[in-house]
Amino acid sequence: MLYYLPRVNSNLPTALYCSVSKTKTLYFCQNCGNQSPKWVGKCPVCNEWNTYVEEIVDKTEEKLKEKRGYAGTRNEEVKPVPIKEVQELEMQRINTHDTELNRVLGGGIVAGSLVLIGGEPGIGKSTLMLQLALQLKGVKVLYVTGEESDRQIKLRAERIGIKNDACFLLTETNTQQIFKQAAQLAPDVIVIDSIQTLHTVYVESPLGSVSQVRECTAELQRYAKESSIPVFLIGHITKDGMIAGPKVLEHIVDTVLQFEGDRNYTYRILRTIKNRFGSTSEIGIYEMLGDGLRPVLNPSEILLTQREDELSGIAIAGMMEGMRPFLIETQALVTPAFYGTPQRSSTGFDGKRLNMLLAVLEKRAGFRFGTKDVFLNIAGGLRVDDPAIDLAVMAALTSSYNDIPVSSKIAFAAEVGLSGEVRAVSRVDQRISEADKLGFEKIFISKFNQKLDVKKFNIEIVSISRVQQLVEELFG
Repeated sequence: MLYYLPRVNSNLPTALYCSVSKTKTLYFCQNCGNQSPKWVGKCPVCNEWNTYVEEIVDKTEEKLKEKRGYAGTRNEEVKPVPIKEVQELEMQRINTHDTELNRVLGGGIVAGSLVLIGGEPGIGKSTLMLQLALQLKGVKVLYVTGEESDRQIKLRAERIGIKNDACFLLTETNTQQIFKQAAQLAPDVIVIDSIQTLHTVYVESPLGSVSQVRECTAELQRYAKESSIPVFLIGHITKDGMIAGPKVLEHIVDTVLQFEGDRNYTYRILRTIKNRFGSTSEIGIYEMLGDGLRPVLNPSEILLTQREDELSGIAIAGMMEGMRPFLIETQALVTPAFYGTPQRSSTGFDGKRLNMLLAVLEKRAGFRFGTKDVFLNIAGGLRVDDPAIDLAVMAALTSSYNDIPVSSKIAFAAEVGLSGEVRAVSRVDQRISEADKLGFEKIFISKFNQKLDVKKFNIEIVSISRVQQLVEELFG
């Protein structure tokens, strides 16, 4: 902006032009990152309410940022290239020496990748990343922390009990200083704990704001791609379970991992939400111990309750989580409703689907749940959405209703429709193999599963097509 100053001295020029930086106030949506010149109650892009926050934008620094290349611009001219002339490059991966983390990453850490790990406070994100940094033998790791001191990280490392002289700690929140130290150290992997604590000099917004998180992530992405150094970002989540910051943050990174679990249980699940270098349907299971996180190689054995007597209301389901089969325990309790309106409660299972299965049992199998309280629980604190556990849920419900136990050597793997038909599910052979490996004697599946070679299994396979057949096979 140019200002005109009148002449007050004959020795001064007629006009003096001075350039003043233009400061402007904008409003950004904390959910999707959309900007607006004024505050609005409802975001027109993501339709969320009360998500706009005020931030100061300096146009001069914004132009400087673009000039230095932090806005994703290229100085050289880019020309279109035929796809057949593009050379294929084999992705180099770094072995994490962690079978579960390797699984969710698609086989290891890809050079130049940007990985975002989100989770609730205290769930174990920092422990997982520090454990990764200490396990990478022969790989130089720079662990950048903006939340804890180096002494706190040292205490956690001693508790984990893994020593690695190639792991370096840096307590810094300025991105330019991080890049400067990284240039001197030349690490092979960088861990940022956490992205919400970083700030860049090219944005005047406060720490943790939408603009700061977005620009810091963009700078780290550019650094990772230009240097081929993989970068791990630890991110906070909101009360809704979403990663804090603009939604564009998840679009910038290459991989998004969600670390979840119940604090009352020792098991944690590392779930792939997005992965440009592998499958998005993989999970890793960990057990939280006093000395860190232990990868669980065979989750079926720990998710099944060891019991001496046969109890009613318990059935074993063969489920798939991504490409991984394992068996879980479904527990049901059906009691008379003495307190008025019957209760329907489910933990780890969709409550609406439970109501649907109860309606199918009433309509197609003659059970009367209208005057019963029904409680359903998935053992181990897991949250399951695989429809293949429908048959196991029905077996547990009818077992508790009749107070007749189902044998602990029987497994179930099938979906149930509204008309009472038992529907086929995908990868049923893997579910059967898992039950066979763990010593189960019988498994119930759908009659409509085609092209199944039963001779290669040592377990008895019972094929049914209706819910009534399930009741007859179990209770006569």
